Amino acid sequence: MDYMERALSLARLAVGNTSPNPAVGAVIVSDGVVVGEGYTQPPGSAHAEVVALKQAGEKSRGATMYVTLEPCCFYGRTPPCTKAILDAGIAEVYIAMLDPNPKVAGKGRSELESAGITVYVGEREEEAQEINEAYSKYITTGIPFITAKFAISLDGKIATWTGDSHWISCEESRRYVHRMRRASDAIMVGVNTIVIDDPRLTVREGRNEKYPLRIIVDSKGRVLPTARVFSEPGKTMVATAPGVATETVNELRNVGAEVVELPSWKSMVDLNELLAELGRRNITSVLVEGGSTLLGTLFDGCLVDKVVAFIAPVIVGGEDAKSAVGGQGAHRIGQALQLSRIKVERCGKDVMVMGYLNEESETEGFSV
Repeated sequence: MDYMERALSLARLAVGNTSPNPAVGAVIVSDGVVVGEGYTQPPGSAHAEVVALKQAGEKSRGATMYVTLEPCCFYGRTPPCTKAILDAGIAEVYIAMLDPNPKVAGKGRSELESAGITVYVGEREEEAQEINEAYSKYITTGIPFITAKFAISLDGKIATWTGDSHWISCEESRRYVHRMRRASDAIMVGVNTIVIDDPRLTVREGRNEKYPLRIIVDSKGRVLPTARVFSEPGKTMVATAPGVATETVNELRNVGAEVVELPSWKSMVDLNELLAELGRRNITSVLVEGGSTLLGTLFDGCLVDKVVAFIAPVIVGGEDAKSAVGGQGAHRIGQALQLSRIKVERCGKDVMVMGYLNEESETEGFSV
């Protein structure tokens, strides 16, 4: 058995349920037999290592632990996992990746080694990093990880010239998007998406108790209180620029929305300020689902970390049919944003393209 693969599989079970903590899996092996395993529980509850150690009990003594992230070495809402590992008598620890949290960042490894435990680092590191890519960005920058998702036709359209967009992507792709929603802390859309499509922005895959925060970027207060997002379980935030009428704000608050006025940039919501505010609320990951104005501004501002595009084998045509990404865009092809670490997969009859953008890009401030 590949014990680190088992630990990674356990970590994936925790994704979407541990924020702002990382999703971690742990496996304890004694004499070639798995004697304990676990994954991170919701914030304030046991970490993966502690769950596995409790299951293993006395069989932990002299055993080997496989864990997807460096064990924590500080007191937070729970005691440090390094102490639990030492007390249990673990002899060896295989760590997939070191924890980028400045409070850990190699200190957990050093503490274990100083106590005589043999530590190995780096097995299946890339997979471990992908599982906690949102955590890694958030814990080092205070800004959430931004994933831009869109579905387009083969000729790059998101709707017909009349505005009809249901459905460009196939059912399998839509199910995948619901899994993406479940793994995210928040779902963000521009106001035009709400006005035109009136989506619910809910999770309809997996356990029903997961309700990511719904964020509507609405600089001028155009969203109506009758929109379906306000009648769904969970919380909805409407991010506005200064100047929205008090009556409009009160109407939205009366249907349960949280209205947050943010600084403006060119009379629109400053997206840098919005992302900073989300970071202060411990939102580690945001799935942006459109529309083209919001996506375009995020791309123009180099604020997107990851792209997931579903390409359907249909031709829409029409000069007036919208594309997925608006904004200013590149002046020349050589300035076009380039994806790295690209994955291409079939998703039903669609093709899914996934990749990452340059994390070193900087911007002076953008809005929508």
